[in-house]
Amino acid sequence: MTLAQFLVEAKGKTYASGGEGGEKIKEDGCKELMFEKDNFKYRDRYYGVNPFIGEEVVFKNDKVIWAMNYCGAVISSDVNVKNIYTFLKKAMSQIKEDRPFRGPAEYIDGDYKYTDSSDGDINNFTGTEEISYQGEKVYKLNYHGCSIQK
Repeated sequence: MTLAQFLVEAKGKTYASGGEGGEKIKEDGCKELMFEKDNFKYRDRYYGVNPFIGEEVVFKNDKVIWAMNYCGAVISSDVNVKNIYTFLKKAMSQIKEDRPFRGPAEYIDGDYKYTDSSDGDINNFTGTEEISYQGEKVYKLNYHGCSIQK
């Protein structure tokens, strides 16, 4: 299994399927999602709801091999926050191996539109995801990360 394949599966089986309620609450207040398969382990920890900040880390044979930091927020008070995060989970379930950071470059469902633009590859990258509702930007997240040398 490659790192990209693992990330697609891990993200699909954590936040995209159970986030915002499926997390474990740690003693420092962070919310944590975990997934393990073969010799890989994925950990997503974040603080807050709106705004929020977090970190995803992948371990292989108990050594860190990849990490990503992110920070985001709903930026409109005119839209239901729960609806935005429900739509975000749908977009996140569309992740592909060629861009295993967040969701697809574009995803539309009804009045919601998700866009993600990134520079770099799995080894070193930055990006921004946004959600608009009826053409108005309502959510934004920035992220960056890289592979970690062994």
